Amino acid sequence: MAKDKIQKTNAARLLDSKKIAYELIPYEIDENDLSAVHIATQLGEDIERVFKTLVLHGDRNGYFVCVIPGDKEVDLKLAAKATGNKSCNLIPMKELLPLTGYIRGGCSPVGMKKPFPTFIHSTCKDFDFIYVSAGVRGLQFKINPEDLCKAASAKVEDLIATDN
Repeated sequence: MAKDKIQKTNAARLLDSKKIAYELIPYEIDENDLSAVHIATQLGEDIERVFKTLVLHGDRNGYFVCVIPGDKEVDLKLAAKATGNKSCNLIPMKELLPLTGYIRGGCSPVGMKKPFPTFIHSTCKDFDFIYVSAGVRGLQFKINPEDLCKAASAKVEDLIATDN
């Protein structure tokens, strides 16, 4: 019986404290495939609704977070522009845990060790709910994008290049 109970993450407790509605949605972890595409398949959802959290470093303003559709790549020029940087890059994987408190495949835009400027790709507005990591592998938040923006103090920006 206890096996069926989902353990709340620190990120979930933070949403609770802000009285933000969400659902915790578990999925099967595949250590060889931590991709959002795998998660979308596990959830039976469109990949456009499953967002991944990336941490970047800008040349002028330091660290920031981009939350983008799971099958897309962040456009570094658009991300730099949105954050007031001239250039930016993804942080090395080894810096993720010490910087955010999260591991690859379990990085949530909510509840990092310290708050970083956070930007969510504009397609989030196309949906009444999206999925983002709840702070551990194997668990996603199903959350309204506006509520996620409130929780993460995030701005909505264009962060991926269009497929034209």
